[in-house]
Amino acid sequence: MSKSASPGPALSIRIDLDPDGRIGPGKIQLLENIQATGSISAAGRAMEMSYKRAWDLVDELNRICGQAAVDRQTGGKNGGGAILTPFGESLVSRYRAIEQAAAAAARQQLLALKKDIGKKAR
Repeated sequence: MSKSASPGPALSIRIDLDPDGRIGPGKIQLLENIQATGSISAAGRAMEMSYKRAWDLVDELNRICGQAAVDRQTGGKNGGGAILTPFGESLVSRYRAIEQAAAAAARQQLLALKKDIGKKAR
């Protein structure tokens, strides 16, 4: 979808856990991709990032949360993989719930903003 076809203003939620620790849509999407693919490298490729970048983000999540969100599986015949830990699954679920609640709370203001922006474009 092109930006001009966008439905209008939308929220993007970033949660600041400490001055250097943030959780936002990118890290959550990475976790969802890991859950879907069973692989950190495949999850990173789906987001057009290197394995190193994907692993660094997973490592950062684990550090700022004080527990593992992703569990790496050691390789066998077909190589290793990765799965979300119960904490990782909860983190994704809780983030998506916060995102939905914030969007619902801001819906009227976002619609008003869209209307105001539409007036200026005419």
